[in-house]
Amino acid sequence: MRGIPDDWPGYSPDLFTYPEHYSGALDCVYIPHGVIMDRTERLARDIMDDRGDHDIAVLCVLKGGHQFCSDLVDCIQVLNRNSSKSLLMTVDFIRLKSYLNDRSTPDIQMIGAESLSVLTGKNVLIIEAIVDTGKTMQTLLTHVRAFKPKLIKVAG
Repeated sequence: MRGIPDDWPGYSPDLFTYPEHYSGALDCVYIPHGVIMDRTERLARDIMDDRGDHDIAVLCVLKGGHQFCSDLVDCIQVLNRNSSKSLLMTVDFIRLKSYLNDRSTPDIQMIGAESLSVLTGKNVLIIEAIVDTGKTMQTLLTHVRAFKPKLIKVAG
């Protein structure tokens, strides 16, 4: 997928409906919700094609990843219902904290990490909203690998 060029002016806010309290505050819309949902559905199709009939354990990284995870899982479930393949999914949650207020900290707290033994031997899909420096994701991947999953993929 091609990225958005640095000089992309975005779409005029006049093309969209948005809450009145944003009036005057929006210069442009870079990625409309419909485009995000189309890409999410495409990603769900890719996951279905890639995993086929192999079960998958979804690990949603909270707090930011909850909406993306929900949308992606919904798309996978719709495709699963309308497919000759059957993909069994389980969804678990983990919360990672690497910021205190608005500052990055060297330590990463994992909340919910004690229940990750369910990932042993599974195909794991980690769903994260934002991968910034990658430090938090690397820490999570190291932790998940300790449970010896069959496969790990990251969607974000």
